[in-house]
Amino acid sequence: MHPVLISIILSITAYLIGSIPSSVWIGKWFFNTDIRDHGSGNAGTTNTFRVLGTFPGIIVFALDIFKGFLAVSLVYLAHQYIPETTKYVNFELLLGGLAVLGHIFPIYAGFRGGKGVATLLGIVLAIHPIAALISLSIFILVLSITKYVSLSSMIAGLIFPFLIIFIFKESIISLIIFSIVISILLIVTHQKNIVRLLAREENKVRFRRDKNQFRSR
Repeated sequence: MHPVLISIILSITAYLIGSIPSSVWIGKWFFNTDIRDHGSGNAGTTNTFRVLGTFPGIIVFALDIFKGFLAVSLVYLAHQYIPETTKYVNFELLLGGLAVLGHIFPIYAGFRGGKGVATLLGIVLAIHPIAALISLSIFILVLSITKYVSLSSMIAGLIFPFLIIFIFKESIISLIIFSIVISILLIVTHQKNIVRLLAREENKVRFRRDKNQFRSR
């Protein structure tokens, strides 16, 4: 098969993987609930924790991370790219970007998805696991202290380009740009959260489930 055709097929596959709406499907299948009709209306990890509870939230978080990781791992099927080269990393970033696009605009769920934070984590875990794990540790630390997922996500996102540029001194320009874009996107997509944080109106994650609110099937 022609290398260009392989790249196109893998790119489409990455989008379709990213489009898997884990929070929507779990909510509908097990709780008879569309989480987009409750809480913040967002089909992401934070709203899953808020609407469905701790265990479903953890499952959705893990699945969304895996989506990003799996999408980037499709690069192993593109044998025309040599590992660790600029073209290889560029294709990884393309696959990851398409997975995030799928998460935000999922074809399986009426193009109404989440913000893609967990999927982004899966992407960076596949591309630069050490920097990703450090950022994840910071996320968990901030979340355990503040209980604000939005604040934890933004701080972890801001730390990531710092790690890439100054700690690991990466030389691939596209990876550096990607790390910076992640930070900017996290700030842009969390503007409403920032307003609520400043007004002290942001909802904290409660690691429990109100069993009286929803009933499983």
